[in-house]
Amino acid sequence: MPLFLQPILKTKLWGGQRLSEFGYQLDNDTTGECWCVSAHPNGTSEIINGPYQGQTLDRIWSEHRELFGDFPSKDFPLLTKIVDARESLSIHVHPDNSYAYEHENGQYGKSECWYIIDAEEDAEIVIGTLAESREEVANHVQHGTIESILRYIKVKPGEFYFIPAGTVHTISSGILAYETMQSSDITYRLYDFNRQDNQYNDRPLNIEKALDVIQYNAPLPNILPESEIIENHKCTHIVSNDFFTLVKWEISGTLNYMKPR
Repeated sequence: MPLFLQPILKTKLWGGQRLSEFGYQLDNDTTGECWCVSAHPNGTSEIINGPYQGQTLDRIWSEHRELFGDFPSKDFPLLTKIVDARESLSIHVHPDNSYAYEHENGQYGKSECWYIIDAEEDAEIVIGTLAESREEVANHVQHGTIESILRYIKVKPGEFYFIPAGTVHTISSGILAYETMQSSDITYRLYDFNRQDNQYNDRPLNIEKALDVIQYNAPLPNILPESEIIENHKCTHIVSNDFFTLVKWEISGTLNYMKPR
């Protein structure tokens, strides 16, 4: 029996109102994220159907592991989101597991994958920088010129992008995206367009930690989707790594499918 989950809506300075298109009831006009599937302490999904109704996903993961197969992780490993970027997110980076474990009290790092649901004309994302060293990035941060060394990519609906831990990135304004990621909420900001929060305070940056974890001289992550036809339905394998596997199904009618172990 599938588990249906109550969405968790997150207000963000850069958010908008497009999540209402998915039937979500928004409390404000700056809703930036829906956490669709989460067992993270900063927002854990509540089950809304069946015998486990009212219980949280982290509890079910802990007490009824048989529902989830044989994945060995002690903690639920994934977090999925829908992101509405009315304005650009900060320029930021996430640590890998090793750094997060050592510096963030044993938490997961974050690698993630984006599916572009919708995008305004000429909308862009950032994946990586043109810098070759810590010193070069630090110099641009100090002088407020980091935007000049970012790797910009124009996006269209239907595209996928993989962002490994240690990759400087952002989603710019006018993009609606679905994200699959490790269960982590750790973000190190390098630059935030000099924005202030609702109390008129500058939003904090995490420059030294960001410089620690950036993968310098890293190539642009490449996704090579492979498609197959299963019972007249198109199945596209997007990305598979140590953290998650992402598959896109295009279904006409009904399909009975058992995932291979």
